[in-house]
Amino acid sequence: MTPEDLDATAGDDATAEPVVTPLTEPADGIPPVVETAEALAAVVEAFGAGTGPVAVDAERASGYRYGQRTYLVQLRREGAGTALIDPIAVPDLSALSEALVGVEWVLHAASQDLPGLAEQGMHPSRVFDTELGARLLGLDRVGLAAVVADTLGLGLAKEHSAVDWSTRPLPSEWLRYAALDVEVLVEVREVLAERLAVAGKAEWAAQEFEAVRTAPPPPPRVEPWRRVSGLHTIRDARRLAVVRELWTTRDQNARQRDISPGRVLPDSAIVAAAQALPRSVPQLTDLPAFSGKGTRRRAPLWQAAIDRGLAVPESDLPSVRGPKTDAPPPPRAWADRDPAAADRLTAAREVITALSDEHHVPTENLLQPDLLRRLCWSPPSPLDAESIAATLTAGGARAWQVELVTPGLAAALS
Repeated sequence: MTPEDLDATAGDDATAEPVVTPLTEPADGIPPVVETAEALAAVVEAFGAGTGPVAVDAERASGYRYGQRTYLVQLRREGAGTALIDPIAVPDLSALSEALVGVEWVLHAASQDLPGLAEQGMHPSRVFDTELGARLLGLDRVGLAAVVADTLGLGLAKEHSAVDWSTRPLPSEWLRYAALDVEVLVEVREVLAERLAVAGKAEWAAQEFEAVRTAPPPPPRVEPWRRVSGLHTIRDARRLAVVRELWTTRDQNARQRDISPGRVLPDSAIVAAAQALPRSVPQLTDLPAFSGKGTRRRAPLWQAAIDRGLAVPESDLPSVRGPKTDAPPPPRAWADRDPAAADRLTAAREVITALSDEHHVPTENLLQPDLLRRLCWSPPSPLDAESIAATLTAGGARAWQVELVTPGLAAALS
C-alpha cells in the first residue's frame, strides 16, 4: 500500500471520528515469508482449498526503486490463513492465480496493484475494490485505514506505508504491517457490499470493478519529460531542450541502477540547470542544486547532457506549447479560443456537480473529467441524448454512468 492508500484516521474534529480499536497483531501471527518453490506449492494448495473471497495486496518500493515492481504479495483466505510471498525469490505466481480461478479477489485501490501482480502471472477472475466501493458510497476518506475504521471500527497502523520494500530481509515489524493489510479486508468487503446494495449502487460497483479488472495498460506518455516539476518556469525552447536531455539521461541512469529517478537527480536540479545553462562542470557544481556529494560525482554526466541540449538544432527544439495531442486545450484557454465550448463545459460541469451531490458520488467517479472536456470541446452532431450516450460509451464510460448523466447533459447542451 502507498501512503495514500493508508489514509490517516485523525481529523480536525475529533468528535466526528469513529471510535476505533487498534488492530496490532494478525490473528494467526506473522507467517514466514514464502521464498522457495516448495513453500509456494504449499500456499497454492492451501489457497486452492480455501473458501470465499481472497484478500490480496502488494507492496512496492515507490520512491526507492525504478518503476513499480512488486516486492511483496500478501493474501488471506478463509481456511488458508495469511501468506506473505517474496516475488523476487519466486517470481512466477501463475500457479497460485490458476488455483484461484473463479474466486473473487478483494483489493484496495486495485488499479495500483493489478499491473504489478500481472507481471508475476496473477490475473483475477473477479474483483471487489474496497476503495472504489467507498468512493461510490460517498465516504469522505477512502484510504484503507479510514475505510477499515468506518466499516469495522478497527485502527490500522500506517508507519511502514512508505518504506523501501525491496529491503532484504524484511524486518518483522514490516511483515506484521503487511499481514494486517489483508487481515480484515474480506470483512470490509462484506460491509461495503451490504451498504452498496442498500444504496442501490451494487450494479454500479460491479461495473466499476470489472472495468478496473479489464483495464488495458496505459499508453506510453507523450514526451514524459514534460512532467518535470517546475517546468512551467522554463519558457524558451532552448532551455526546454536542456530539460529534455537531462531528464533522458537521468532516466537511463536510474533504470540502469534501479533507483528512483528523483533520488538520482531531483527535478529541482534539472530546472536549475536549465535556467542557468552552465557551460562547464565547475559552473554546474557552483549551482546549489549540484553541490551534493553524489550530484558532484556525476557532474560530468549531467554537463554532457546540458551540452547536448545546447547543441540541438533549431529545427529539433521542443515546442514551448507542449506536445501535439488530440486532447482539448486547458479549460482556462477555452473562453478565448472557443467561447461556445467554454459555455458548454460550464453547463456540463453544473450537471455533473448536481448529480454528485444528489447521489453522494465524487464527480470524477460519475464521469472522467477528460471525457467530459472532450465531449464539450468537440461535441457530436446532432448534439442530442443519443449522440451524447454514444460518445460517452465510446470514450469508456460505463453503462450506469451513461444512463445517469446523459439526460442532464442532453438538456444542458442541446
